[in-house]
Amino acid sequence: MNIKPLADRVLINPTPAEEVTMAGIIIPDSAKEKPLKGTVLAAGNGTKDEEMTVKPGDTVLYGKYAGTEIEFEGEKYLIMRQSDILAIIAD
Repeated sequence: MNIKPLADRVLINPTPAEEVTMAGIIIPDSAKEKPLKGTVLAAGNGTKDEEMTVKPGDTVLYGKYAGTEIEFEGEKYLIMRQSDILAIIAD
């Protein structure tokens, strides 16, 4: 991965939205529920006031409108502050 988040930011690979079909109706991407779960790919070093508690490989839950969507090499990712992460899912 060539993206290294700065300070208290993390790079997340969102879990794909589940496609729900009813009676042959295909739901367009714009109507799908935004995923609230993803995997941390990279994390910054933190700040003097906030130590990084997430690390690459962690599966996390985040708010519906958290972060900024970016596209890198054809893949979509989210970059957000660690404070936008709601929880780490224990394996």
